[in-house]
Amino acid sequence: MSTAGGSNPEYVTARVGARKSALYGDEEYRKLVRMGPSEIARFMEESDYEAEINALGARHSGVDLIEYALNRNLARQFDDLLRWADGRLYDLIARYLRKFDAWNIKTVIRGLYSGADREAVDDDLIRAGEFDEALVDSLLDAPTIEEVVDRLSGTIFGADLEAAYDDYEETDVLVPLENAIDRTYYEHLLDDLVVDEATAQYRTFLEAEIDFRNARNALRLAQSGADVDPAEYYIDGGSLFTASELASLAQNREELVATIRESQYGDDLSVALDELEAAESLIRFERALDAALVEYTDGLGSVFPLSITPIASYVLAKEREVDNIRAIARGREAGLSEDRISEELVIL
Repeated sequence: MSTAGGSNPEYVTARVGARKSALYGDEEYRKLVRMGPSEIARFMEESDYEAEINALGARHSGVDLIEYALNRNLARQFDDLLRWADGRLYDLIARYLRKFDAWNIKTVIRGLYSGADREAVDDDLIRAGEFDEALVDSLLDAPTIEEVVDRLSGTIFGADLEAAYDDYEETDVLVPLENAIDRTYYEHLLDDLVVDEATAQYRTFLEAEIDFRNARNALRLAQSGADVDPAEYYIDGGSLFTASELASLAQNREELVATIRESQYGDDLSVALDELEAAESLIRFERALDAALVEYTDGLGSVFPLSITPIASYVLAKEREVDNIRAIARGREAGLSEDRISEELVIL
């Protein structure tokens, strides 16, 4: 729809509410973890994934069918958001969906770093952002990480990635590059954001997302053992940590959780924070962070429902559904136990 003229949040949030109510919940996941890939695909065919499963079923099967269906469905869902939206709301949604451009860049870089083949990397891409197919395919075809950076020179990510590339070469960890991508994404979200009644809650949501991103990045950096200061990779725009505070908290998970518990997030996230404290691994800690962010965003969206915040909340929840189904399918194919697979899920 047009980016000119007024917004239409009533219509879009009503459509999004209906979509969100159809997302999988505990009951569906309990069924899925007991199924093999073929059964999972049949289960998906009886839900919102019917069109994708039917369109792809003649060419793919098993986990491949599930992967392609998930990514195509995700892109369709988010294309619908833009198709429904008008004016300022369209612009806000389009900017937020650039997160999938950021995801795709990081996925390609991680694939090159780990030596994954092109098809495996392509399976993990989500073609729902601003990049066109030609640019995404060009990134997939890049032979080196340096070439990926070069091919992004004409995008909003180019300058920050180029500046971070030397740090990557010195440390041989991806954190400098990934943080440059995140920093660029959030800076462009916050730049020129006019804060009024309709966007105040959205800015609060973005601040929370940045706070949680900073916490995750600091913990990853601390665990990597790289001789770098977490403060150097701090993303501006959050409200919970300063760069120096985060560098210190990254070394002490208990203090990090205590800081979040005593913050503006504490009351809403008490259950999730209990899970954070009990998490035995960084992966489980990150899963709990993801669930906490969605829970917090749901609360914000209910305060001012006629804004982009409920739409952003749906985007997060839909991402978690796709991640969960993918984790179940891959886990079942790999022969993992139901309990082990369940540990990978973000249940909202």
